Amino acid sequence: QVQLVESGGGLVQAGGSLRLACAASGATFSSYVMGWFRQAPGKEREFVAAISWNGGRTYYADSVKGRFTISRDNAKNTVALQTNSLKPEDTAVYYCAASRILVDPATPGRYPYWGQGTQVTVSS
Repeated sequence: QVQLVESGGGLVQAGGSLRLACAASGATFSSYVMGWFRQAPGKEREFVAAISWNGGRTYYADSVKGRFTISRDNAKNTVALQTNSLKPEDTAVYYCAASRILVDPATPGRYPYWGQGTQVTVSS
């Protein structure tokens, strides 16, 4: 099974940018649909973005469209989330997740594999 490790989180001022990365190991990375989710304190985990096996299809939550970009490099076994124009409401722990199937990519329950998360804090 695949193991996932996120990196790139941190503290940034509103309007700033961060590039989150997720490194995969232990399985054939190109066999997995990859997703990014986030969870703020006291809130449920919510969908951010997802990308198909070869990167041909991408999906975004309405709240991040036009600001965030998901991409993957199957040669390097990584998926990235470029976050621009960050807002205080983007503050959360960001998780990457993997699934072999592309069904309801916005639903956390569709992803069996998860990383440990990376904290993103946006100050106003």
